[in-house]
Amino acid sequence: MKKVLVGLSGGVDSAVAAYLLKEQGYDVTCAFMRNWDSAANDDISGNPTLDDPVCPQEEDYHDAQAVADMLGLPLLRIDFIQEYWTDVFAEFLREYRRGRTPNPDILCNRYIKFDSFMKFGASKGFDTVATGHYAKIVKDEKGTWLAKADDRNKDQSYFLAEVRPEVWPHVIFPLGSISKPEVREIAGRLQLSIAAKKDSTGICFIGERKFREFLSNYLPMKPGDIVNINTGKKVGTHKGVLYYTVGQRKGLDIGGTGPYYAVGKDVEANVLFVTDEAHQEYLYSDACIVEDVNYMTEITEPLACAAKFRYRQPDNAVFIEPREDGTLAVRYPQTVRSFTPGQEAVFYYDDKVICGGRIQSVWKNGQDLMETIRETAEKNK
Repeated sequence: MKKVLVGLSGGVDSAVAAYLLKEQGYDVTCAFMRNWDSAANDDISGNPTLDDPVCPQEEDYHDAQAVADMLGLPLLRIDFIQEYWTDVFAEFLREYRRGRTPNPDILCNRYIKFDSFMKFGASKGFDTVATGHYAKIVKDEKGTWLAKADDRNKDQSYFLAEVRPEVWPHVIFPLGSISKPEVREIAGRLQLSIAAKKDSTGICFIGERKFREFLSNYLPMKPGDIVNINTGKKVGTHKGVLYYTVGQRKGLDIGGTGPYYAVGKDVEANVLFVTDEAHQEYLYSDACIVEDVNYMTEITEPLACAAKFRYRQPDNAVFIEPREDGTLAVRYPQTVRSFTPGQEAVFYYDDKVICGGRIQSVWKNGQDLMETIRETAEKNK
């Protein structure tokens, strides 16, 4: 009987994943991962935070224990706090300092769930791990692949694109072929305590608090000018240029006129650039450069494929071409709206993930779009 270590988070997806594996005849052991120390890490300024509405890890652990008990499965508890801080949160802060928009869930999958967790499992005699992700592992004559889940509304392959491809033969995704409503139905039929539990959203270590308030403990807010690139004039004052995202419309703190859309950030000058409703062309690009590419298969020639630049975004037809410096050149003449350096680009051939990496720069008409935005604002002064 094959031994499988299942990551049990306290949510409905991982609970049903564990149940399905047990029903399929696997020898299942569950493990709860604790990745964030709220008491130690929530406020480096020394202010008390224990009464804040933080990510309820202890509640999740108790939910996981209740599920394991009901399913008759053992539950281990593992701390990856140091690994998470070093490999995920520190990198998250470095990217934000650069004015980029990182995705900690992607880093967590790469370094914690499918690295540290797998090494822990191997040390305990487990060759295979499983999670409640909506994704599929498929095999063909060319190898083992990560692919989209059947439930396209919940497909999470985007968040798994930086996981090392050599781990896929040792991973099971029990939910890859069923839908979220089916998962809820199974949990309800089993009368699991978490059957109606709300799905977790946002960034785990921030919990229910406001993003800016949390991050200001680590990256102090520095107010600066908001400049309309179409007039070159100041139209407001931002609270900290690091906290805004390209395409953002709400929360720009511009009163009286608008609407405005964030189109770029100059971290050194501490300026947030915006455009008005009539000039949304600055939100669109037709090419980008992707760095730190994680290849699931070797790509040596230009290739027509599909890409997602944000989660839940429809597939975009693109042409990709590896460059000598290790980056990937991506072209999409039809243009795509509102994405920015630091975000993840994930590339698909049919339903298979072929590679993924971080967006280094965004281009339009042969020029870095950020340079175009700076030049436009300066010219229109």
